[in-house]
Amino acid sequence: MDHNLLETRVYSILGEDGFARLVAAFYRRVETDDILGPMYRDSTERAGETLADAERRLLDFLIYRFGGPARYIERRGHPRLRARHAPFVIDRAAADRWVALMDDAMAETQVPADAAAAMRPFFAHAAELMINRR
Repeated sequence: MDHNLLETRVYSILGEDGFARLVAAFYRRVETDDILGPMYRDSTERAGETLADAERRLLDFLIYRFGGPARYIERRGHPRLRARHAPFVIDRAAADRWVALMDDAMAETQVPADAAAAMRPFFAHAAELMINRR
């Protein structure tokens, strides 16, 4: 099946609860990660937020991106991923770690193979686009 077509169906496969479990599993890993943990803590502290706030944004974004309700757009407007991540030093190691932690979270939460196959290319591409330091 075409990945783009499947991407729009991922929400119907995982549902709200599946995405919530995925994002929670990802953020449990971020909290203790030596590369991403400090980056996420610094960014949320500077914004007067918590990791739970960042977790909610990622949840809303992924739900929107993969065919669910557009809460992210309603709350934050256009994703502008590169612009929103520009203040952070994101190198190859950080991008690769983000993808690895998301992959581990998908395995932990047993994301069905067809949904994971649609999400993995997007995650890899998005992480690549966030790299701003070589």
